[in-house]
Amino acid sequence: MTTSRREFLSAGFSVCSAFGVSAALSALGSRLAFGEDPRRGSLLAPVADETTGLPLLRLPEGFRYQSFGWMNDNMGDGTLTPGLHDGMGVVAASGDVLTLVRNHEVSSDGPAFRTRLSVPYDTNAQGGCTTLLFDSKQGMFTNSFASFSGTSRNCAGGITPWGTWLTCEETVLGPGDIDRYNKDVVRGFKKEHGWIFEVSPDGSSHAVPLKSMGRFVHEAVCIDHRSGIVYETEDRGTSGFYRFIPSKPGVLADGGILEVAEVVGQKDLRGGVSAGATFDVRWHKIADPERTHSSEEGVPDELGVFKQGEAAGATTFSRLEGCWFGNDSVYFDATSGGKAKAGQIWKYDPVTEKLSLLFESPARHILNMPDNLCVSPQGGLVLCEDNNYGVTEFPQRMFTLSQAGKLQLLAENNVVLNGEKNGFKDDYRNREWAGACFSPDGKWLFANIQTPGITFAITGPWGSVT
Repeated sequence: MTTSRREFLSAGFSVCSAFGVSAALSALGSRLAFGEDPRRGSLLAPVADETTGLPLLRLPEGFRYQSFGWMNDNMGDGTLTPGLHDGMGVVAASGDVLTLVRNHEVSSDGPAFRTRLSVPYDTNAQGGCTTLLFDSKQGMFTNSFASFSGTSRNCAGGITPWGTWLTCEETVLGPGDIDRYNKDVVRGFKKEHGWIFEVSPDGSSHAVPLKSMGRFVHEAVCIDHRSGIVYETEDRGTSGFYRFIPSKPGVLADGGILEVAEVVGQKDLRGGVSAGATFDVRWHKIADPERTHSSEEGVPDELGVFKQGEAAGATTFSRLEGCWFGNDSVYFDATSGGKAKAGQIWKYDPVTEKLSLLFESPARHILNMPDNLCVSPQGGLVLCEDNNYGVTEFPQRMFTLSQAGKLQLLAENNVVLNGEKNGFKDDYRNREWAGACFSPDGKWLFANIQTPGITFAITGPWGSVT
């Protein structure tokens, strides 16, 4: 991860060793076969947070964790930590010090928060990114600061092989637009939103939207380290799976071509699909990646890009969210896909151009609407649940998943507060997990609880959950 951009490009996009994973997936999640019930039992128990002493998480035996960067905590630059923690990634490693960038999915209008080295993209948008430093030798967070601001609804994103973060806006609202979900509200943005931005972890980024990558309701991205192609997901009930072919690999600001996937013979994959089903994929160019227009006066149409793809023959998915490159493949999930509308996990092989269903949840108590995901250095997947704030009786959970479709419960949200930290008082157990990512050595798993806004570093005997 310390490789310079020039060295990286000259190496032909070989996988950085810090994040290289073997082609053969480890058996993460091998205790549970497809369809078995991974609900709480003897597997998990409440564990006290090493920072606050509160039992914020339920974890397997031998695991421990610390919390950091709560909403409204003072950061090292004096800025209050924004809320709505979402996507996150380890973008650099220098000796024992890891650098993470974290999204804040704030969609409200208002003054942008201050950053040290850059100016906000939109002075009246309150989303953005913060940077966190973690000392892996000491096993502790050491600092945080604001690194990017003036964007809206920064949901997920993705790391680049050259040590930056791509942050994605999950909105297409602009100046004077009426909020689709509250038509009494006219948004006060100064600029158009709906873009992907590249963020330098030191906060020195110029806030330039990467318009060739499309204007739509973005969720996550990942980059194929071999080709430099960027894969993008779209979080809507009607979603496309996209790829961006840069004109110059590694220099996204130079533009490129946006394409959308057609799964051959499958116009709509929102319903049930058999586990292990494999399909051919072909791609169609999006002629106008910036297209958006008002479907009714003042209300922006979020489907300007999707409709172009649909007309060309693209396949429709249901709420594509998490997206990660590992094991020479692209993994992504359809949060409400499948017969039970409880989630699907897909694997795309860029070399063979084939798409396979890795897992489809048969019921929400098994796996309930996976959102962010990541590939561990050992090769397995970690899935973060987001069940839309308590549509079932189950707290939000994280799982591990093997390529064989075996699921194992890893962690459970146990956050109930009565003013002990920053005045927060509520039962937050049904609030989503987000931002899962590993340290390069695989010893630490970092993750967020979006509300009230907490970041965790989790470690333990990982061999016991493989």
